[in-house]
Amino acid sequence: MSGYCAIAPGHPLHGPYHDTEYGFPARDEAVLFERLALEINQAGLSWLTVLKKRAAFRAAFAEFDVDRVAEFGGEDIARLIADAGIVRNRQKIEAVIANARKIRELRASHGSFGAWLDAHHPRPLADWTRLFRQNFRFTGGLIVHEFLMSLGYLPGAHDEDCPVQARILALAPPWSRTPAQGAS
Repeated sequence: MSGYCAIAPGHPLHGPYHDTEYGFPARDEAVLFERLALEINQAGLSWLTVLKKRAAFRAAFAEFDVDRVAEFGGEDIARLIADAGIVRNRQKIEAVIANARKIRELRASHGSFGAWLDAHHPRPLADWTRLFRQNFRFTGGLIVHEFLMSLGYLPGAHDEDCPVQARILALAPPWSRTPAQGAS
């Protein structure tokens, strides 16, 4: 094994994320929104830093309730910038709030964020990245790749010989139900 599958098992934070979340398909809107927000906040930092701050992110962003975060305004932004428990980056904070508003819009056009993702699957990473940049803030190629891979829309979250891979395959993640799209 290499990469995350080699370092995560047994680690107090990486281990549970690797074993029960990373690469597993998810439909719950709060889970999808949290994952997007965490990937955005990870940019330029380590994933361990984000996992250490995860509980604080959940508290600061109303448990990633899309409707509540979409209503955040100037006072909330000031509160979040002052919150030492999270990543205090105005661009990232404003992106999370703007993205909550966009997810609400997607409900009107597709029923849910998950349905919007499904409606655009499968596609190569470059096309996903363009689509995300057209619709969301602070979503470059690496963020989009990790977000989609972490939710089973793109393959590669786990090594083939990682024991978690078999559990994920049993759930038929989106990438396993379509011709290989890869991360091209």
